Amino acid sequence: MRPAEGAAPVPRRGARERAGAARGGNGAARPESRGRDPARTRARILDAATGEFARHGLAGARVDRIAERAGANKRMLYYYFGDKDALFAAVLEHAYRSIRAAEQTLNLLDVEPIEGVRRLVAFTWCYYLEHPEFLALLNSENLHRGRHVRGSRRVRAANSPLVATLGAILRRGERAGAVRPGVDPVQLYISIAGLAYFFLSNNYTLSAVFGRDLATAHARRARLEHMVDVITGYLTASGADRPPRRRRPAFDKPGAAR
Repeated sequence: MRPAEGAAPVPRRGARERAGAARGGNGAARPESRGRDPARTRARILDAATGEFARHGLAGARVDRIAERAGANKRMLYYYFGDKDALFAAVLEHAYRSIRAAEQTLNLLDVEPIEGVRRLVAFTWCYYLEHPEFLALLNSENLHRGRHVRGSRRVRAANSPLVATLGAILRRGERAGAVRPGVDPVQLYISIAGLAYFFLSNNYTLSAVFGRDLATAHARRARLEHMVDVITGYLTASGADRPPRRRRPAFDKPGAAR
């Protein structure tokens, strides 16, 4: 662009001057130039990394591609997150915080216990459908034996309120006689998540094996109805409706009955 008439010409900086402007007074690389928002830059990197890790897994992800998609340079990425493993851990933490924050909007304690559980089942199913990257990240982390989330206090802190809320729902339902006694909230949530997760993560093989297109809108509606029936049916079954528990054999090791 030409300068306006009468205006003093703007001197063009050379390569060394431009490089120096991107560095601090002591010549060290700065993670942010003046006027940029570090929080927004960090969020862009997290978003780009989420897509990259979901698509390629931890092993196949490339820092160069993440930086390019985030509109950042690699030095900035390393400054904020450290190495690729640390960035993957940050992505997992962000993913868990996101689903837990969305769950809190359900106000599960403001409704009757069974309705609260029904809402949680429907939410979990819809969230997995709308966020396939979450399932992909979990798949990748399980390939690495959960070592990133195992060392993360943030992930445990994000999940604790859900367990506490579900426990409160179950206790309230038990006192009212609406929920069977002794339900473990962690086991219940694993069952809810597992019913949705397995169906979606194995959709292609299940469709092929059983000769059904399980990705259709009808199949998905039927699956959600089944999930709700299974979970609420289990919770509301009375002691008289259940057969007595049989004593199961104890095992010292897999395949060896004692």
